[in-house]
Amino acid sequence: MKGGLSASLFAFRANSFLSAPLASCKWQIMKFLDQAKVFIASGNGGSGVISFRREKYVEFGGPDGGDGGKGGDVYVEAVDNLNTLIDYRYVQHYKAERGKNGQSANKFGAAGKSITLKVPVGTQILDEFGESVLADLTEAGERVMIAKGGDGGFGNARFKTSTNRAPRRRDLGYPGEERWIWLHLKLIADIGLLGFPNAGKSTFLSAVSKATPKIADYPFTTLHPNLGVAAIQNRSFVIADIPGLIEGASDGAGMGTRFLGHVERSAGLLHIVDGCEDDPGQSYLKLRRELELYGGDLADKSEVLALNKADAIGPELAEDQARILSEAAGGKKVWIMSAVSGEGVDAILHELANMADAQREQDRREAKGEVEEPWTP
Repeated sequence: MKGGLSASLFAFRANSFLSAPLASCKWQIMKFLDQAKVFIASGNGGSGVISFRREKYVEFGGPDGGDGGKGGDVYVEAVDNLNTLIDYRYVQHYKAERGKNGQSANKFGAAGKSITLKVPVGTQILDEFGESVLADLTEAGERVMIAKGGDGGFGNARFKTSTNRAPRRRDLGYPGEERWIWLHLKLIADIGLLGFPNAGKSTFLSAVSKATPKIADYPFTTLHPNLGVAAIQNRSFVIADIPGLIEGASDGAGMGTRFLGHVERSAGLLHIVDGCEDDPGQSYLKLRRELELYGGDLADKSEVLALNKADAIGPELAEDQARILSEAAGGKKVWIMSAVSGEGVDAILHELANMADAQREQDRREAKGEVEEPWTP
């Protein structure tokens, strides 16, 4: 989480992102797109011209060829009112305008118009091979030049010297830059929801926010990430629900690497374990292993561990399952809840709100330079 972005900033994004239930799973996948490959090209510079002043009673007018105009640049800008890269699936080529050629009478050519690609906040720009990050746009209004337009060529007036009074030389415009780039969207949220398929993540999100993810009694109901704004005692924060993970997610199984990227920026994680599992401890350890294999600091984030579906298994079995889960997690506290009945949900929301507030305070202090870097000899 960067820049201390307030939950209110995300309220509009979350509500528009989760507007109305979609008619089919196929349309859901098309509506949300978190990566796209596009071709960009800046404009070539305009060419200079060879021209001489021709005027009555002026015998030796001299050179007056103007320079060519600069080619347009290509920018990428993060904006608030977008939450998907779907537009870049259908239009994949973007080219800025070429600079105009110079003219006589020392007139310079006009510069080519630049273009700006609008992307959601949280978009990373990677090179053609997806290996190097060229830019990471984490705040609304951030704008980066991704391809610079070519310079205009000199007209012959530039080459006049004391020994060459009538130069017949000009420069052509310089070429712009062109390249393929990847746009990769990573949602920005305070809390990330993790769990295996059918653990109850979407039910929890719909219970604590106005989000309306698809909910059904079978695995892989959620096919794309969802955002929701949760509130407890005048404190609000944004929750990101990603599709259920499977073993091998860190290697890309079930598009796991794409989904895990959406919780990378979160302040903390809510790990929901299905209380109906035969061995909830093993389920927890499998998912923790995927986080460690994924890399980055995902496995080191603050975590709230919750055992869900307490209403379905009863209080005694819920306590037994929570004990097994806690032992597997090294004695970590396990919160027992039911996303359907609401049991234990408020207590978890308080814990998540504390986690989000702590991260915002740290971001605020870092922005003001109040956090000192540790001294190293």
